[in-house]
Amino acid sequence: DFLFFWGAVFLITTTLVALLKKENKELTPTKEETKGITDTYRLLFSIIKMPAVLTFCLLILTAKVGFSAADAVTGLKLVEEGVPKEHLALLAVPMVPLQIILPLIISKYTAGPQPLNTFYKAMPFRLLLGLEFAFLVWWTPKVKHEGGFPIYYYVVVLLSYALHQITLYSMYVAIMAFNAKVSDPLIGGTYMTLLNTVSNLGGNWPSTVALWLVDPLTVKECAGAQEQTCGTTVAAEV
Repeated sequence: DFLFFWGAVFLITTTLVALLKKENKELTPTKEETKGITDTYRLLFSIIKMPAVLTFCLLILTAKVGFSAADAVTGLKLVEEGVPKEHLALLAVPMVPLQIILPLIISKYTAGPQPLNTFYKAMPFRLLLGLEFAFLVWWTPKVKHEGGFPIYYYVVVLLSYALHQITLYSMYVAIMAFNAKVSDPLIGGTYMTLLNTVSNLGGNWPSTVALWLVDPLTVKECAGAQEQTCGTTVAAEV
């Protein structure tokens, strides 16, 4: 039902955009961006070779390393500690209005001459929330009882997720605003796509590495087997 409802919403909204939105022909560049695939890649390489773009790419490729573990592993660890998956999924529903409202609010602060200021200001708060998520995972088994988890636990999780969304969207909107601002209008599509792709990659690779490192960095103890170690997957199964 959830997927059907939002699928219908996507279809309706995109259809309305297609029918009702008109391009401003006066501002459309007369020159085409590229003539083919080869020209596109030549253009991409010429953009990447610019010193400022190289520095910026390095920044956004490494900026999210500090909170990759908190973003990727927290939900999995909460499920591992006994929090039902359906309860965590339900907590995502109140986040939807927040995710709609946040970009509207944040865009007021990223519309100025220095949109990345919002990115920088949000970063320490997002790092602190990583510590808060670690505390949440540690606290979870301590509040668990036979009937599940108390209401106040879910309130704390919901507030934590809401604060996380504020910092996440502050950084996301800021980086998108900056990419839009610095992209050359004549090759805007190619320029913005490149920067946004690097930005997305900067969020994905640290999460993948964080998930891969969970097992090697997790300390395990064997219960009822004094001489057995549980350091590896095979040993834990034995």
